[in-house]
Amino acid sequence: MSLIGQHLLASGAPSLSSPHQTSSPASPAANGGFSCLCINALPIALDDRPYSLHNSHPLAATVGHRCPPSAADDFISESVTVASLGEAEKEMVMRRISSHSRASKSNSLSQLDVSVPALERFRPEVAHPAVELLEPWDTEFLSKGLQALPALPVADASCSVLQNEEVHKSKPRRVFINNPLRTNDRGDLVGNKVRTSKYTWLTFLPKNLFEQFRRVAYIYFLAIVILNQIPQLAVFGRTASLFPLLFVLVVTAIKDGYEDWGRHRSDVIENNRLAQVFTQGEFRPKKWKQIEVGEVVKVDANTPVPCDMVLLGTSDPTGVAYIQTLNLDGESNLKTRYARQETQVKQPDIHPLSGCVVCEPPTRNIYEFTAFLELDSGKFSLGPSNVILRGCELKNTAWIVGVVVYAGKDTKVMKNSAGAQSKRSKLESRMNSATMWLAFFLLLICLVGGLGMGIWVGKHQKILNVLPYYGKTDISTGEDVEFYNVVGEAVFAFLSFVIMFQVMIPISLYISMELVRLGQSSFMSRDKEMYCSGSDTRFECRALNINEDLGQIKYIFSDKTGTLTQNKMEFYTASIDGVNYVDGVKDFSSSDSSLDQIRRSGGAGPMPEQLVKVDLKLLHLLQSGVESLEKKVVQDFFLVLAVCNTVVPIKVEEETSLAFDNSGTDQSPGKSIFIDYQAESPDEQALVTAAASYGYVLLERSSMHVLVGVQGVVQRYDLLGFHEFDSVRKRMSVVVRCPDRSIKVFMKGADTTVLDLVTKHTLFTATSAAERHSANVFTSTVSHLDEYAKTGLRTLVIAFKDLSEADYYEWESQFSNASTALGNNRVVLLRKVAESLERDLILLGATGVEDKLQDGVPETIAALRAAGMKVWVLTGDKQETAISIGFACNLLTHDMEQIIINANTASACRDAIFRAKEGIQNLKAISVQRCNGKHFESPQSSPLSSTAMLSTASTTHLHADGGKLQEPNGLHGENSPPLALIIDGNSLLHALAKDMEQELFELATACQAVICCRVAPSQKSNIVSLVKDKAQEMTLAIGDGANDVPMLQKAHVGIGLSGQEGRQAVMSSDFSMGQFRFLSKLLLVHGHWNYQRLSYMVLYNFYRNAVFVMMLFWFILQTAFSASSAIFDWNLMFYSLIYTSVPTVVVGIFDKDISQKTLLENPPLYGAGQRDENYNSLLFWITMLDTLWQSLVLFYVPLYTYQVSTIDIWSIGSLWTVAVVILVNLHLAMDVQHWTWITHLAIWGSIASTFGCLFILDSITVESFLPHYRVIHKMIRTFGYWYDIVLIVILALLPRFFVKVVVQRVWPCDIQIAREVETMNNVKGSDLNHPHAEFG
Repeated sequence: MSLIGQHLLASGAPSLSSPHQTSSPASPAANGGFSCLCINALPIALDDRPYSLHNSHPLAATVGHRCPPSAADDFISESVTVASLGEAEKEMVMRRISSHSRASKSNSLSQLDVSVPALERFRPEVAHPAVELLEPWDTEFLSKGLQALPALPVADASCSVLQNEEVHKSKPRRVFINNPLRTNDRGDLVGNKVRTSKYTWLTFLPKNLFEQFRRVAYIYFLAIVILNQIPQLAVFGRTASLFPLLFVLVVTAIKDGYEDWGRHRSDVIENNRLAQVFTQGEFRPKKWKQIEVGEVVKVDANTPVPCDMVLLGTSDPTGVAYIQTLNLDGESNLKTRYARQETQVKQPDIHPLSGCVVCEPPTRNIYEFTAFLELDSGKFSLGPSNVILRGCELKNTAWIVGVVVYAGKDTKVMKNSAGAQSKRSKLESRMNSATMWLAFFLLLICLVGGLGMGIWVGKHQKILNVLPYYGKTDISTGEDVEFYNVVGEAVFAFLSFVIMFQVMIPISLYISMELVRLGQSSFMSRDKEMYCSGSDTRFECRALNINEDLGQIKYIFSDKTGTLTQNKMEFYTASIDGVNYVDGVKDFSSSDSSLDQIRRSGGAGPMPEQLVKVDLKLLHLLQSGVESLEKKVVQDFFLVLAVCNTVVPIKVEEETSLAFDNSGTDQSPGKSIFIDYQAESPDEQALVTAAASYGYVLLERSSMHVLVGVQGVVQRYDLLGFHEFDSVRKRMSVVVRCPDRSIKVFMKGADTTVLDLVTKHTLFTATSAAERHSANVFTSTVSHLDEYAKTGLRTLVIAFKDLSEADYYEWESQFSNASTALGNNRVVLLRKVAESLERDLILLGATGVEDKLQDGVPETIAALRAAGMKVWVLTGDKQETAISIGFACNLLTHDMEQIIINANTASACRDAIFRAKEGIQNLKAISVQRCNGKHFESPQSSPLSSTAMLSTASTTHLHADGGKLQEPNGLHGENSPPLALIIDGNSLLHALAKDMEQELFELATACQAVICCRVAPSQKSNIVSLVKDKAQEMTLAIGDGANDVPMLQKAHVGIGLSGQEGRQAVMSSDFSMGQFRFLSKLLLVHGHWNYQRLSYMVLYNFYRNAVFVMMLFWFILQTAFSASSAIFDWNLMFYSLIYTSVPTVVVGIFDKDISQKTLLENPPLYGAGQRDENYNSLLFWITMLDTLWQSLVLFYVPLYTYQVSTIDIWSIGSLWTVAVVILVNLHLAMDVQHWTWITHLAIWGSIASTFGCLFILDSITVESFLPHYRVIHKMIRTFGYWYDIVLIVILALLPRFFVKVVVQRVWPCDIQIAREVETMNNVKGSDLNHPHAEFG
């Protein structure tokens, strides 16, 4: 498929029904143009997302500026002059020229170029529908040349203060075109070299060490190493003591360096790309990293843009360029940019071009750009439509030329390159508290050792000189050995014990956890069942440090559009003139003959490749030759759908075996030409496609006009003005001049606003047939809207009115004055002008667009709720639509009692919440009475019926304890109805206030399901924060759009979906995937496994190191509290790093307590993670008690068996080393629940490697190794050696084995029951389809 970069119908003379032709300069900003606003690509928030228009927006510009005409414009106006116009037309043109002249004289530079359709300029606001739009800041740059230029509005409230400060602190940037030396005369501008890598060759070592030592444990181990270098405290060999810390530091540094090396290579490739830079009168290749601000750069088609550039010219004579911002914001649809005509006609390689671009300092906001151009003694405004950012790719345009305004790290894409905020897992946080307990215990036993040493020295001070191994005089030299008195000896002993027992804090645990998480992430990413073939998206782990949190989620916060639904809108039904057309899927016809009819209706122009199914009755009405009032209304209805939008039609050519000719009748092999509608909003795309399916084909759009194929005849509609959609107005309107020279206002918007603006009549007040018909249409349309909302359709109301010339001139004058106002006044004035225009409308009908649920959503939500998770839906949609989707996806059920809160004031919201809580208390009392055998009222007469609409899912039961709602286990009777809370954004605005948030929290958490409607992005984040802070439970947020980013970052776990709204959510998430249905597999299976594995691994590491330390502690009690050790220094170091580390990692990656099938079939098993069954304080202390017993067995069994022998200290130390390694590995083997060959290799190989290392160490003849020479060789030949090992293992593990058997037989948990059933079925050779056990 190839995209043809030209306007539709530009190659031939279209049949035009418009007699009005004007001469238009081929410039997007030519003076004296029509007073029009470009609506080429203005995204209308049909999905109820609020948008706002700031001063820097091109559509907020002086009405005298013009957008580029298409090739069709040139064809139409080729030889027409203003003189050929009628008197009315001349007057209109002169009025517009006059208004432009006034605006130019005022140098109102906040009025941006209207020449640009700007798909990307509108962005969701964090404002609530009940709140006024964020007004442009009434601030000005501190430069004389920018006194009228307002500060840049930012994309979200979170960074507004930062950017506002940037504007005030920095002076505006002056960029002299093609003069980089003058531009950077102060040398304060950065070059275009970028670096996304974290390190350089010089900074790697210090920066990496600094980052690693931010872990407090590393500082602890560093202190231990330093202490061990002091001769008096050198318990271990100085070299050996360095090994553990160096090993951890080196391994981590290698991992960090490897990750950063990939970024470094990407930087090298990026910086050494070649671009065409204008130098010495021609464009010459130059490396990207050498490009400077002020240079003129040429970019060819399908080539990335090297820096942020103001567009000076394009290959299109109109100055238009098409770009793709996939690498910038993840959106794949084409966007348009425009060069001003003042620069378009002055290409640097043809005509000399000198001027100055005065722009704001670099900011992060990719959707805004505020600047002006000084050229030929004039000033011309520049906006987002005139700038192309680094990371964009040029499409459908042969070349563009621009001047560099931001380079390198000043570019907007680099300003936004910061990663997601760091999160910490719940397990790791709880692990820190256990570490503190271990540290306290370590200090305690060191203190015991130190005090013991002091007491012992004090008692034996008189005979110290004659004691073996402790004499004050060196026998060989006769010199006195330094003695530090009793206190000094106690202090040195204490510090020596700290060094000796350092392994109590497991340094290897940190590396082990990283390796386990890496392995778990690999398994999740390679899971074929979580691969989305439709979007070719695999599961992606973007944060490796919170894998285990996936197994402990209690609250799930989900977006609706694009998350639960597909965000692929399909025109489903329409109410036109009170008639419900396409009333259900059954009326659709998908036969080839019907499609042929539609194609024939397209006439002279191409058609969209994908058409909606049509209602044949409606299609025949439109194609009939009989004129009627009914047909006229239907024609106006579809005309509004085709014209009142911001969709950009692009011609697409592809090779096919059959192709339609212009008549739509003949077919021949060759190329087919289709229209591809580019729209940010899927709703608009669906409506425009629906209009095309009924013969109203949008063929071309410019800022001046649209061309529509109406039943085979191309008609031109001149665009005279436009009021954009925003979150307050919730509607858009466009003023057009029709082919018959009449002026009309077309409008579409939400029913809550448009229905109030239409002319209303009632059957009781109607005095004529027309008024009675109008009353019937209004009543029927309202009824149809309710039906659509209840079936989950997204609705819009369509209306229009005729506008007289006098009314138009009056509105045009008011609009011109309002659009040139500065500061906060502009939005207020524009709203007032819109209100004066948008009244007394004629209601045409309404549309119903279906946003289908994604596959598997109902089943997934049912499974998640069965697992004990509460699902909250946070959406910007209207309440009725959200409730309907709630039923469709099993979030709401008909046995639920709905608590609906819609309040516009704080007092009303407070009263509604208190009434709902009181009703729940009464409901609880009724449930208790019923449990006691008393009468239970029906739901219709329940205490909530006054504040709730009945019907809606689970089994959460409520009671009051101290005036606070809680969730007991089964207080309610089984017939008590579950609860659902539905609350809108207006109510949340008050409910989230400090004095009400606790009441809202108690009410919401008492309900099984919660739906928040009409919420803004900031409110989504506030709701998540409320539950996260007050419930102290694990939260997960999932969404697919940029408006979901705040809640994704606020929740403990954020999951982004790769959907229709770009990749902003993915880029800000911790995990990403393609479909909502994968959430059940992710949480119930991988989440459970991750939590179970890591929880056990943490406990096991604490046990493994503590048992070793306690064995050493018992030894000092037998050696006069001496810091000497029977275990070789290198064995002390290798114990955690080599002898026992590999099995821990392998089991942490591969072990699983229960199969995937059982976990999916029994969602309540997930509750083990929610209840912290695998890691809690009780388990920790039980493990420590077990550790105490095993350490006693380890030490005293060899001590007593070799009590009467000639064995030396190093021989018994060798026995202890081997025994403890075998013991901890068999301890691990006892707990392994899923054996694989890798597990066998790791455990038994670890024991074998221990023997191997001992043989090697005991064979070294270096002086420091001689005391251990061939110790292991002699010991393994004795019977007592092996006897002790076997005895130690049996005695140490016997209590643990006994307790495990008793607990599993007498007090089994859900997991143990499920595992036993699974094992029994496996033994029988049958699959586990429905375990005959209940898990709860």
